[in-house]
Amino acid sequence: MYFAETFLAHYGWEGAALAALLLVTWGIQLRYRTLLCGRVASYRDNRRPEIRTEDPGVSVIIPMFSEDYAFVEERLPLILAQEYPDFEVVLVYVGCDGDFYEDLQRLRLTFPQIFVTHILLNPRFPISRKMALNVGIKLAHHECLLFTSTEALPASDRWLALMARGFRRGEVVLGYCGLERQRGAGNLLMRTWRLMHSADWLARAVRRRPYRGTLHNMGFTKSVYFGARGFNRLNMNIGEDDLFLQQVMTRDNVSVILSPRATLRERAWGGFGRWLDSERYNGSTERFYPAPVRAFTGWERVTHLLFLLATLCAVAIMPPEFGAAALLLAAVRYLVAALGVRRLARRLGETGIAGRYLLYDLAAPLLELVRGAVLLRCDRRVWRG
Repeated sequence: MYFAETFLAHYGWEGAALAALLLVTWGIQLRYRTLLCGRVASYRDNRRPEIRTEDPGVSVIIPMFSEDYAFVEERLPLILAQEYPDFEVVLVYVGCDGDFYEDLQRLRLTFPQIFVTHILLNPRFPISRKMALNVGIKLAHHECLLFTSTEALPASDRWLALMARGFRRGEVVLGYCGLERQRGAGNLLMRTWRLMHSADWLARAVRRRPYRGTLHNMGFTKSVYFGARGFNRLNMNIGEDDLFLQQVMTRDNVSVILSPRATLRERAWGGFGRWLDSERYNGSTERFYPAPVRAFTGWERVTHLLFLLATLCAVAIMPPEFGAAALLLAAVRYLVAALGVRRLARRLGETGIAGRYLLYDLAAPLLELVRGAVLLRCDRRVWRG
């Protein structure tokens, strides 16, 4: 009581309110940082009971929406070279270049595990990724399906084996895909953004409350797909990695594979403008997420911004000792966050992030505000018709 009266006498009600805001947001931030990073970094999928006694045959389904010779020559060989005895690669080419389709067909002469199908592109009737995946799923010969894209490449030749092992304990398998490392602060921010936002849904998944995956590195069984009668929300061109998975995932049917050797790296091209355009497009599904999921992700971002603003306010207008205490709280918060990110990055095979995490930590609130403002505007590319 004496401390409270003395504090009010020195700093007034405004100082008390600012101190309360600092302490509350600081506590929430510590809890989020320790839980998110700690859950993912310490998770082991082998704690779950097995539903299959052997590693299953797997069909890897890859839709192609362009004549991407770079993928065929550089990234596809890395998938075909995976150390796994029983798998096939199903390529679904959506286009109108007959010569390119014939080139894909000739790959079977060298790689018999490749199966190719062609969907003729008609500008009047655009083909969505969901439609291409549906064709690939029906063509696949195996019950267990893995999905990736032409933009991603495996980090090791054990990616397929580790992801396939997830089907021994689940009907849905989730993995991680980061961005390829390049020079520059922009690439660092985008890679860290991908890591931290992936930590949100990975942490929920390992706590048996999954709500999404990544279309570059996920899988499910044919039984799950056809049991749900295919993809939902067919009026949208996106949603197969979140809205559909929310329909089919349960507390007990999801395996999460976390290993540096089980990750993929998505090709990074374009700058901040392209990244923001991609976030606007892919983030259009978030308005349909369940309220607990939106609250889970929203509270961390809101409290991060409020804590940063409260710290700046304390340093700028409050007495020196008050500002010093606020900076001490900020230093403790950052230390806890940086150590957690270091563990998380090691588990997911990310390099060069933990040592420069301060840049992202300061920029994240502004990036969130810009992204939120962009998402307020409807992206017509999301909707069909």
